[in-house]
Amino acid sequence: MDGFHLSALSRSVLAPIPKKMVAALLVAATALASTRVTQADAMPKVAQPARPTCDATEHRQFDFWLGDWMVTEGGQPAGRNEIRIDLSGCALFESWTAMDHSRGRSMSFYDRARRRWHQTWVDDRGGVLELDGAWSDGHMVLSQESGEPTARTVNRITWTPNPDGSVRQHWEVRKGRAAGWETVFDGLYRRAP
Repeated sequence: MDGFHLSALSRSVLAPIPKKMVAALLVAATALASTRVTQADAMPKVAQPARPTCDATEHRQFDFWLGDWMVTEGGQPAGRNEIRIDLSGCALFESWTAMDHSRGRSMSFYDRARRRWHQTWVDDRGGVLELDGAWSDGHMVLSQESGEPTARTVNRITWTPNPDGSVRQHWEVRKGRAAGWETVFDGLYRRAP
């Protein structure tokens, strides 16, 4: 076997086997190894169901809020907000920085199983909001109820896209069933230069 060297152990084990047979066995083993069919290859191919995407119209209802924004309240600078799309178009990420340098983050997404929008907000002072709602009559309206049944607090935030490309964000709170709505924040978003 030209070019093929066997170790001393191999020579002693293979010594009783004629060299031509060893060569034939090696050729057969090599051929078998190169044509080996795995169990997965032998299984019939089954079509996989299409992976869900976030391309439906409902997932795009909040896209008017995407971008870099300078935010004012009552004509005075309130802060800067950056809204980005992520997770293959399935979520909007918000990064808020107020004029006093306080910060907050949120993630908004359409929950196709519940057919509702959801936003989770947290800020650097420990404030948390878990909002749910829907696109309705040209507005995105998300709200959260909390507290005891006799003293419920409702946070409601409404985002309205304006014809000039700006966005109004109106945050209201109602404390108790008989109480009226009180404005917490009424901001106007204009695209940052």
